Amino acid sequence: MGTAVKTDWSVGDMEMLSRTLKAIAHPTRLSILEMLESEKRLTVTEIYTRLKADQSSISHHLSILRRRGVVGQERHGKFIFYFLVEGSYLSLLDCLSDIQRSVSAYN
Repeated sequence: MGTAVKTDWSVGDMEMLSRTLKAIAHPTRLSILEMLESEKRLTVTEIYTRLKADQSSISHHLSILRRRGVVGQERHGKFIFYFLVEGSYLSLLDCLSDIQRSVSAYN
């Protein structure tokens, strides 16, 4: 027997969810989320160095994630640290990964 499915979403709820999914649906942004899960707080320099990407690109991705409330930022002296606002995003990604593996098994 399956789990109950939420059917009382408003159009606004669906639009908000869609915007959040779009914000995280990019390989670089997914990598950033994974890094922040394991490291908790990182500067933009630490992120772009580890991803071997340019600073402006990573800043752009962080801006998208920050506008959607996925990551937050906190200044300590001259450094700005980024962190996950909510760890549940990673549970969502794990769930999507499980679904993808199941679907792939049928193809």
